[in-house]
Amino acid sequence: MGTETVRETSLSSRGSLSDLVVGFFEEIEGNANPESDGEGEGEGSIGNDAERKAFWETQRQLLHEALSKTSSAEKRIRAATEDIVRTMRSEDLICSCSNRTVRDCRSCSLRHVADRLRCAGFNSALCQSKWRRSPDILSGEHSYVDVVAESKKGPAAVRVVIELNFRAEFEMARASGEYSGLVASLPEVFVGKAERLKSAVKVMCAAAKKCMKDNKMHMAPWRKLKYMQAKWLTAPQRAAPGFAPAATTEPAGTAERRRKMRASLLTFDLHPTAVEVV
Repeated sequence: MGTETVRETSLSSRGSLSDLVVGFFEEIEGNANPESDGEGEGEGSIGNDAERKAFWETQRQLLHEALSKTSSAEKRIRAATEDIVRTMRSEDLICSCSNRTVRDCRSCSLRHVADRLRCAGFNSALCQSKWRRSPDILSGEHSYVDVVAESKKGPAAVRVVIELNFRAEFEMARASGEYSGLVASLPEVFVGKAERLKSAVKVMCAAAKKCMKDNKMHMAPWRKLKYMQAKWLTAPQRAAPGFAPAATTEPAGTAERRRKMRASLLTFDLHPTAVEVV
């Protein structure tokens, strides 16, 4: 498949274009290294400057399409999530598992967002996905938040995934300028349907592969497409409502002052004052 074929693909076929791009580079890598593992990790350049520019332009277009389209349900959930996250980061809420603020603890941040979304009327839950090791993927687990909303187009429910550190999932050292540009265009907090997330992840993994190949770097197994997709697209375990509270509403420092007060009370009777008995 030539470069002009990629460029002339119509907008109506964008859904499959990402698969074609990934397959194109995997085929070239496989030919260069017949003993590759199927992910196409052979060394060497994959094309000239024109092909390179065409690749990155295609990835930018695909990523923009994956992130820009949104439904009314996604917009409502995104607005509520952004408001919750903004408030959470501006207030010094005490983490329930240690003496630090919620914004500094991923576990409590996720629980806090899930709790507040439920209070706002959304069917939200903390999700944990786990997957076993296989010939294609390492074992792992990942936590995030989701919302199950009713669909206006049919009886099937719509599942919206919420990832609080989406951009950070794709950051890497020694990245090329083109790849860093794609990462910078990602939202810090992703809120969208699972299929939209799948498209964005596919684009970013193809870009990561291209970036590492050009830099003659090894593609770490936890950066490969199947591993990244497993984080959010493996059937998760949803926590039931009413699990451990995410945070108290007291400001940061209150817990420390309370401990000091208890210590003072313990030493109060060590130096009693004489009292006259009448």
